[in-house]
Amino acid sequence: MSPSSSVVATTGITIYGCEQDEAALFREMAPRCGVVPTITEAAVSEANVELAFGNRCVSVGHKTRVTNSTLLALGRVGVRYVSTRSVGYDHIDVEYAESVGISVENVAYSPDSVADYALMLMLMLVRNARTTVRRVDVHDYRLADVRGKELRDLTVGVIGTGRIGVGVVERLRGFGCRVLACDSRPRAAADYVPLDELLRLSDIVTLHTPLTAATHHLLDRQRIARMKHGAFVVNTGRGSLVDTEALASALESGRLGGAALDVIEGEEGIFYTDCRNTTIESGPLLRLHGMPNVLISPHTAYYTDHALGDIVENTLVNCLRFESGERHG
Repeated sequence: MSPSSSVVATTGITIYGCEQDEAALFREMAPRCGVVPTITEAAVSEANVELAFGNRCVSVGHKTRVTNSTLLALGRVGVRYVSTRSVGYDHIDVEYAESVGISVENVAYSPDSVADYALMLMLMLVRNARTTVRRVDVHDYRLADVRGKELRDLTVGVIGTGRIGVGVVERLRGFGCRVLACDSRPRAAADYVPLDELLRLSDIVTLHTPLTAATHHLLDRQRIARMKHGAFVVNTGRGSLVDTEALASALESGRLGGAALDVIEGEEGIFYTDCRNTTIESGPLLRLHGMPNVLISPHTAYYTDHALGDIVENTLVNCLRFESGERHG
C-alpha cells in the first residue's frame, strides 16, 4: 500500500457490514497508511449513518442492499464516496448516489478465487459429486446410477470474459475441452460466438457477467429451451442472471442435466445466516435443494485468504485515492 503523499496524516473511513475476519484485516492494514477505521458489523442504514459523521468515505458489503433513503442520509452527513467490497454493485443505485453527490466504486480482488471455485463446481457436477458423497455418508458404496463425464469430452460456454471469465477460460484449456465464449469485448483464448450459438453447443454454461438491467434473467425460459439437452448451468455471478423458476422446471423435466449455484435469487437474508432452527420461506431455494443434481453454496466463491486481503487493501487504497483527488468514482 502506498497512499499519495497529498493525503493528510489521518483519514477516517467508516466500514459497515464488517465481519470479524475483515475487521481484523482492516485494523492491521489501516494504520500503515494513516487511516482511522470506524468499524461496525451492522449494515449501513438510515439508523446508523451518524457513524459516518466526519468521514467522507464509507465502505459497505455486498450482502445487503443500500437503499436510496440511506444514500440520501449518508450524503446529508457529508459522505461523498462509497466503496463496495465486491466486484458487482447491483445492490446500490449508482445513478441515484451520483444525484446526491456520492461516487460509488467497486474493488478488484483475486479473480482466481471465483475462477477456481467455478471449475470445482463444474467437476462436481459432471462427476455427480453430491450424490456420491451423500451415499458414502450413509455407507452406501455402490457406483452411482449415472456415470460421470470428462471435461475433455465436453464443450464449455463462458458468458462474460472479464478478469474472472478469463481465469476460467485459462483453467479450462488445461483440461483439453472446447471453450466457447460470449462477450462484447473478446479478451480470452476462446472461440467467441453469439449467445444463442453458445447455448446450443455447450454442455456446460458458466456465468461471469455483471448483473445489469440488460442481463437480468439472461438465462430465461426461452434461452434455457435453446440449450443443449442435458446441459449443466454454473452460476457464480449473481442470482438474478438466471430465471430460477425456469431453471427449476428445466431440471425437473430432465431438459437440463444439473446446476451448480453459488448465488440464487432471493438469497438475501438467508445466505450468511444460520437457518438450522428457522423456517426458510424461499420456495425456489427449497425446491432446488430437493434435487439430487443441484449443488448450492452460500455465495462463497470469492471467500479466500488472498481475495479477502485484496478486498480490504483495495478498499483502503480506493478511499485514499478519492481523498487525494486521484479518483472520483
